[in-house]
Amino acid sequence: MSVYIGNLSYSVTEEDLTAVFAEYGTVKRVQLPTDRETGRMRGFGFVEMGTEDEEQAAIDALDGAEWMGRDLKVNKARPRENRGSGSFGGGQRNNNYSRSY
Repeated sequence: MSVYIGNLSYSVTEEDLTAVFAEYGTVKRVQLPTDRETGRMRGFGFVEMGTEDEEQAAIDALDGAEWMGRDLKVNKARPRENRGSGSFGGGQRNNNYSRSY
C-alpha cells in the first residue's frame, strides 16, 4: 500500500512526512526521490502505510490540504510506467550518431 504525495516543499524530510502520516496509522516507509544530477528533492514522495484503511484516511484528510506553504496532492500511487530502454520518443537521446543528407 503506497500513497503518492505531490507538490511537496523542496525542504521536506522523511521525518516530516512520517510525522504527518503517522496521525493516520502506521508508516512503514517513506521515499523522497531526488534528481540524479543535482541531488535535490523532486517535489514529490511516497508513503507506505500499514493498511488500506490507514492509506485512505490519510488521502481523505491530506489531499488538498495546505502544508509547508503548499497545497498537497495526495492519492493512491500508481505502478511505475515502463519507459523502456529505447532511444527516441522518450527517455534519453543517444546523440552518438551521425547524419548524412
